[in-house]
Amino acid sequence: QVQLVESGGGLVQPGGSLRLSCAASGFVFKFRPMNWYRQAPGKERELVATIDPYNRTKYPESVKGRFTISRDNDNNTVFLQMNDLKPEDTDVYYCHVRRDKDHWGQGTQVTVSS
Repeated sequence: QVQLVESGGGLVQPGGSLRLSCAASGFVFKFRPMNWYRQAPGKERELVATIDPYNRTKYPESVKGRFTISRDNDNNTVFLQMNDLKPEDTDVYYCHVRRDKDHWGQGTQVTVSS
């Protein structure tokens, strides 16, 4: 079955950086677009980065120029490099893939605070 396991979250000061990882299994990773979402309590889940099988990427304006998504097809892993973090980036970050249905990881907490 599809499994997505995120890691790399934590507490960071404003202006700092974090790199999230998502290890995927249970499907042919290199053929699937992969996504990172984030969600704060009581809010809708927000798409923050997409990478397709051709390494084309998309970002919303809120993170463009600060976040970079990448993938390692040899190790079935997708990354989210987050730079110049702001307090409003504080959320739980989720890895996502759609294969027959939506699949989500367990999430990793990112807290940006001084």
